[in-house]
Amino acid sequence: METRERVTGIGGVFFRSRDPAALAAWYREHLGVPVEEGQTYGMFTSSGSGGNTVWSAFPEDTDYFGPGSGSWMVNYRVRNLEAMLAQLRAAGVEVVDRTETFDFGKFGWAHDPEGNRFELWEPTM
Repeated sequence: METRERVTGIGGVFFRSRDPAALAAWYREHLGVPVEEGQTYGMFTSSGSGGNTVWSAFPEDTDYFGPGSGSWMVNYRVRNLEAMLAQLRAAGVEVVDRTETFDFGKFGWAHDPEGNRFELWEPTM
């Protein structure tokens, strides 16, 4: 039987932005995304698979994504969903007024300054 290649994790999160540097700084400040000062990308290191996940904001006119202007919703894992949502609300971030709970964790949503919706996930331990 032939072995098939398969996805082992998220290799990157990329999206368009009107101001990549400002948006990357916003994510660094409010969510702790590991973006160095003045950069528009960061690297998450996985202790489980040994792989990394790249996070990057691209200029809105980039050709890297091909034609179209689609936007992506990103799922971010958090330790304490309620604390993160409270922190975001306190900072004036637009937070969706509902959460959902499943056997595998709790979910909530918010929007960055450019209106991109993102999902926060607190996994069940």
